[in-house]
Amino acid sequence: MSAVIGEHRIGKQFRFEAAHYLPGLPEGHQCGRLHGHSYTVEFVLTADRLTGPGFVADFGDLAPVKKMIDSTLDHQVLNEVLPEVVPTSENLAAHLAGWFVEHVEPGLPGRLVSVRVSETATSWAQFEVAR
Repeated sequence: MSAVIGEHRIGKQFRFEAAHYLPGLPEGHQCGRLHGHSYTVEFVLTADRLTGPGFVADFGDLAPVKKMIDSTLDHQVLNEVLPEVVPTSENLAAHLAGWFVEHVEPGLPGRLVSVRVSETATSWAQFEVAR
């Protein structure tokens, strides 16, 4: 049997509830009003080689992400806790990727590939980390 060439990826999802509004939209646009979502955020990682028993990274090592989401984003108005960006799913994905690369990735054997933010069960935005 020949070896297959490829890469391993893992993903971990987190959920939180938050509100936001999007300034600059046309008069009457529903997203211009304060409204809430049940957000799902997925972090995808890869590694050049597996460590330990065969991990890209131990899922337990992603606990700081849950702690940050719970303490910073959950049940908040995103415009207030992220005043530097308009809190679209696209901008939220990029913000979370930057936070992860700075605060979590240095302690991991794997590296972040992408962050996907879903506001609903049928819509999402993804930020892919350029290396």
